[in-house]
Amino acid sequence: MVTLDHSPVSSNPGILGGAVVFRGTRVPVQTLVDYLADGYSLDEFLEFFPSVERADAEAFLQLLRDAA
Repeated sequence: MVTLDHSPVSSNPGILGGAVVFRGTRVPVQTLVDYLADGYSLDEFLEFFPSVERADAEAFLQLLRDAA
């Protein structure tokens, strides 16, 4: 079980139909997964999506690693 004081992601039915997005943005977390799968680095993703905080992207990636 993962307990977070601060979640790097959120979901709201009024934002992108409830897709999971990075906190405070409209950037779906799936976009990061897709970029990494296509060979882009985290730094490149963050350049393309400056509204995403590095700490949130890293925390999300850690959640994925922990869930695997």
